Amino acid sequence: MKKIIAFAGSNSKTSINKKLAVYASSLVQDVEISVLDLNDYELPLYGIDLENEMGIPENAKKFLDEIKASDGIVLSLAEHNGAYASVFKNIFDWMSRIDGKLWSDKPMLLMATSPGGRGGATVLDVAQGRFPYMGGNIVEVFSLPSFGTNFSEGKIVNDDLGTELKGKVDKFQKAL
Repeated sequence: MKKIIAFAGSNSKTSINKKLAVYASSLVQDVEISVLDLNDYELPLYGIDLENEMGIPENAKKFLDEIKASDGIVLSLAEHNGAYASVFKNIFDWMSRIDGKLWSDKPMLLMATSPGGRGGATVLDVAQGRFPYMGGNIVEVFSLPSFGTNFSEGKIVNDDLGTELKGKVDKFQKAL
């Protein structure tokens, strides 16, 4: 059975991006799903001096091992000031020091959501520009605007957006 990992680029205990990642991954059929939480992979703030003094932290290695052991990735990025959340950028930086192609060409469903009408579109643009250089195989991209209006009780309640996501999940699944 294929294994996918799902996670949010956030460390919020009530992350709307984690809710979206969990929901989207539940739409993938006949796979084992492992939901990861960045809070379980605490890391010091990346710096070359720290790396030279202490080496690569085990949690960065463990997270990268989860990526490498998977057949696909469902990732929903939180957007902070138009970019990645600091916690995601930090784990991303640490993993890149182990393997510059850290996404390992695994099929990826890349998403974002936010309370606002753009649904994290800016961070999606940043990721789409960067991830392919880092071994990212972005199969589909999905933005969910106005999370509070369009997501309720663990699912997307806007029919058009729900249908759009299901189509993107189907394409992701075919790439596994």
